[in-house]
Amino acid sequence: MSVRIGIRHEDKYKAERRTPLIPKHVGEFIKEQGIEVWVEHSSQRVFTDEEYTVSGATIVPNLKDVGIIFGVKEIPVEMLEARKTYVFFSHVIKGQPYNMAMLRKLMELECTLIDYERITDGLGKRLIFFGRYAGLAGAINTLWTLGLRLKYLGIDTPFLGLKQARNYFNLEDARKAISRVGFEIARNGLPKELTPFTIGVTGYGNVSGGVQEILSLLPSQEISPENFLNLKASENFQNNLIYKVTFKEEHISAPNSPDKPFELEDYFKHPENYHGIFENYLPQLSVLINGMYWDARYPKILTREYMLRHFVVGARPKLIVVGDITCDPNGSVEATLQGTEPDDPIYVYNPQKHEIIYGYEGEGLQVMAVDILPSELPRDSSIAFSTMLRPYVKAIAHANYKADNPDEAGLPAPLRRALILYRGKLTPEYNYLSQYVN
Repeated sequence: MSVRIGIRHEDKYKAERRTPLIPKHVGEFIKEQGIEVWVEHSSQRVFTDEEYTVSGATIVPNLKDVGIIFGVKEIPVEMLEARKTYVFFSHVIKGQPYNMAMLRKLMELECTLIDYERITDGLGKRLIFFGRYAGLAGAINTLWTLGLRLKYLGIDTPFLGLKQARNYFNLEDARKAISRVGFEIARNGLPKELTPFTIGVTGYGNVSGGVQEILSLLPSQEISPENFLNLKASENFQNNLIYKVTFKEEHISAPNSPDKPFELEDYFKHPENYHGIFENYLPQLSVLINGMYWDARYPKILTREYMLRHFVVGARPKLIVVGDITCDPNGSVEATLQGTEPDDPIYVYNPQKHEIIYGYEGEGLQVMAVDILPSELPRDSSIAFSTMLRPYVKAIAHANYKADNPDEAGLPAPLRRALILYRGKLTPEYNYLSQYVN
């Protein structure tokens, strides 16, 4: 007996072109696993309706007759339907206020919710993610933004030849363009007033990995955070090299007790016993690319207080651009007042006025904080994501969502860990969300 799943049309952002399941894999589900696939019509999805039709899928105007629905981003409250199983990035596990109405509605409608972000192995490692592509697109966009901002400041650089990630046909085209910039820097160097030209990257997970892939296309020298503190602008640095440094938690925060060493496990358990120290590194940075997980328990990376001291009228701090891939508004980077969409992706933050001006002109710090970065590489990121999701689709499709207990639904452990709601009720692991929902 066949079961039916659906792929929804993304509608949170106009520029969202990703899909969770690509036509090639859909064809395999239909032919090999007895799964019927209905695809909601979309004129913006990177894979066309025709490509899904060729794979054997049925194109429909809506998914009202489908019980299990796959998406990418959050679903508008008014689009939710009773007693359905939804699989998407819900962004609720930190009690995000902006998504509590959606979670409440899912509960009222007795829906089941599986969140990609929580599909993990036994050690808590995520198994399905877009993070690498957020890092890739974020690094491309940061370098593109850098060229525009430096031009506004009166400095011409090879970075001005780059485009926004979404304006390349695919990742390979973007790589070639950045490699050409790297060759030009290696051959002709950067303007002396920019040396030493430094790029700092926070984090060491999937996002940071994507950033490092792009930066590796530029002529660079890796420096440890400890040695980075000893950089002196007066030294004879090579202007055809970019000095790159990667920061981890111990470079962001330090124990409140000066005689206590930094211990990562203790930091995760008791972040209140630590304070931020990252501003020690900021005066030496030309560019900061933030790819580190953050929530309100942890010290901030770049505060308004720091910027008020350094970004005053007439001053020219070394820090030119922040690429905030984590994109937590008013989060670890206090210059990120809001996430942006690919159609209008960058702004200048003025700490004195605590306001932003879209574009790359004006007094303050240049910020790139696109909220849906992987959507700027929609084909590449969708193929990678679908490949990761593919092994779990059969289990999701054939699970028994009529069972009284979520443990009896037949979901394998990685999916069971991602089960936030079961038939409208928070599962035991996510009962803590009731305080936010209420």
